[in-house]
Amino acid sequence: MTSEDGSLEELDGSVLDLADVVAYQPGSIVSRTLIDEGSATLTAFALDEGQRISEHSAPHVALVQVLDGTAAITIDGDERVLEAGESIFMPPAVPHAVDAPARFKMLLTMVR
Repeated sequence: MTSEDGSLEELDGSVLDLADVVAYQPGSIVSRTLIDEGSATLTAFALDEGQRISEHSAPHVALVQVLDGTAAITIDGDERVLEAGESIFMPPAVPHAVDAPARFKMLLTMVR
């Protein structure tokens, strides 16, 4: 349950594996917002193989951390393939897209 301040009360003080906070679903993209504060958001995603977050831009600095599997991240036309344990910075106002050549999980941190 998310509290008024946007935190997940059941996770407060817990040691957790971030890859376990969201589950894969066939043919889907699943997300779970962990923190939604005035200055930042943390959202965990699970993308099944072949899923795509289409090209868009955001006004905020973002960091993608791949938690499980393989992701293809395209930033301003430049595609990078990331494996679990790798991260990539996405600058504000630059077009980017996320593809799942194989299923993967990521943590998206946006700083406002």
